[in-house]
Amino acid sequence: MLKDEKGLLWPNAPTVERIRHELRRRSVRVASVEHLGPHMIRITLSGPELAGFTSASPDDHIKIFIPGPDGQEVRRDYTPRFHNADAGTLVLDFVNHSGGPAATWARAARVGDRLDIGGPKGSQIITGQIDHWLLVGDETALPAIGRRVEALPPHAQVTTLVAVPGPADEQVFATRARHNAHWVHRPLAQADQAQAVLAALAQQPIPVGTFVWVGAEAHVAKALRHHLLVERAVPAQWVKASGYWVKGQADASVRDVEQMS
Repeated sequence: MLKDEKGLLWPNAPTVERIRHELRRRSVRVASVEHLGPHMIRITLSGPELAGFTSASPDDHIKIFIPGPDGQEVRRDYTPRFHNADAGTLVLDFVNHSGGPAATWARAARVGDRLDIGGPKGSQIITGQIDHWLLVGDETALPAIGRRVEALPPHAQVTTLVAVPGPADEQVFATRARHNAHWVHRPLAQADQAQAVLAALAQQPIPVGTFVWVGAEAHVAKALRHHLLVERAVPAQWVKASGYWVKGQADASVRDVEQMS
């Protein structure tokens, strides 16, 4: 048992099991393109090279290989939103924002276009007794959040708090779990600012036994983690915060913002 700064006893913390996968590059084709809202493009990929593809955790990352502005190949990290091994399909969601080669590629993608992908290199699987999930993030974390919510069993309780530009960007998750969704609306240009999400998070109850998962811009994720540990007294072992992107740095992420200076 763990005692937090308020004197409350928390059960033994969940563990993060890391497993490795065979790392190989695959060539796939675009099977369909769907606009989920003004700021999200869903692309379904298919092809025989998806045979053997494995993604064991909702917050896995794969690499996509696309042409950059100068024609040279660049790579970017994306979360597998759905993988259907029987159908041989893989779904990726792309934030539709100005600038950036991945968003540019997604806007231009047509059925039949080729895309090379690699990974995931590994998975981090969270195991242990969790009474309640609190998933916090921005647009870039929506694929991982949606996948986690939809994978939870009927008895699970999960709360999501996600920042998006507006009501048209909200998503509905098909889940058997008891799910409460909360949305924060702010311009996409303010995705690197933590104030709106911090204010909403401060209003959320965090009962003992809540595992808090955070995915956002790295400095935002760090601010949220600080709020959780210092102002809410959530034990560090019950928080996993990742920087899905870093403002001003291409193809940058921070797996654990605890390591940031």
